[in-house]
Amino acid sequence: MDMWYKGMDISSLLEVEECGGKFFDRGQEKNALEILKDYGMNLVRLRLWNDPYDEDGNPYGAGTNDLSRTMILAGRVKKLGLPWLLDIHYSDFWVDPGKQCLPKAWKNYNEEELEEAVFKYTRDVLIRLRDADLLPEIVAVGNEVTNGLLWPFGKVPDYKNIVRFVNAGIRAVREMDERIACMIHLDNGGNNALYRSWFDQYFQWGGMDFEYIGLSYYPFWHGSLQDLENNMADIAMRYRKKLIVAEVSTAFTLEDYRDYEKLPDDLRKGMATKKELTESVPFPMTKQGQADFLDALTDVICRVPENLGCGFIYWEPAWLPVPGSQWANDNAIRYMNEKGPGGNEWANQALFDYDGNVNPALKVIRDRKVLSGFPEECRKVSEKGAALARQ
Repeated sequence: MDMWYKGMDISSLLEVEECGGKFFDRGQEKNALEILKDYGMNLVRLRLWNDPYDEDGNPYGAGTNDLSRTMILAGRVKKLGLPWLLDIHYSDFWVDPGKQCLPKAWKNYNEEELEEAVFKYTRDVLIRLRDADLLPEIVAVGNEVTNGLLWPFGKVPDYKNIVRFVNAGIRAVREMDERIACMIHLDNGGNNALYRSWFDQYFQWGGMDFEYIGLSYYPFWHGSLQDLENNMADIAMRYRKKLIVAEVSTAFTLEDYRDYEKLPDDLRKGMATKKELTESVPFPMTKQGQADFLDALTDVICRVPENLGCGFIYWEPAWLPVPGSQWANDNAIRYMNEKGPGGNEWANQALFDYDGNVNPALKVIRDRKVLSGFPEECRKVSEKGAALARQ
């Protein structure tokens, strides 16, 4: 039986540490990875950007997750005996449903050249990791590819090119090591119509097989937990894939962290969990509310039929609001052709408070009972999930 994952994306951790961030458990300063492992973390997710630097070599920030820095973190993860998931963005910086920027080195490529570039880049990355004994257990081919990847060529509704590019990534993984699982990851985990449409098109256009569907679910953006549960029940049975909530988080406070960031207001993006977005979320933006949400989320994943719900990955639990660590600097904003400002927009959703102390939600993650790799509740409620899928 597969492992039930209590995962964490700690891609910004090196930068947080370099900027002076420190972490504490019951008053004792410790390494953040060790703390997270002590509280049940059994999978780490790391993002990868092709070339997160401008033409003069200045970094874009947000962890500057090129291959060398990703390998540093992967090495630390492996020393702790943990598996990891490689999240390849196929861009020089952030991609999501609202942007999928071509890497600078690929900006003049046509569709055929982009297909070959995806294959070669994926293969070359895995060769570097293999030679360093750092191969991941899972590779996500693209990040939140809801609206495609490598725009403008692989943009919805051009599923022919989307499949072409995703297949190139999967093919590279398969040729490198068939033991590595592949994931396709969309956002908006509560939107069943979206998932049905996307994956139906993917398979109709000849999409290669893969092991995991990844879902992003943020309760202030992506509907209710019931929406998430209904979607997961349906797509588990429709596509017979294992499911991981590949990105999830919620806030433990709505108190501003301006004094921690030490940025003027015109350079601060501000928190993503704005008050008006949280009013419909049934869990208060408090430390206990954060803990209760994760408890309820685990129940939802456990109810996926036939134990195809395989866990979650909490997004950036250690991104403290330390001066110098921000989602994008001016160089990155120009690359994405977006308006600023930068700053940290996620600190109030971490699993540590602003001073680096463990939040109660980590105890919930640690203390969920496990039987044969899965929480006990999975076995008890699987029939309910199957009934939902038949509706």
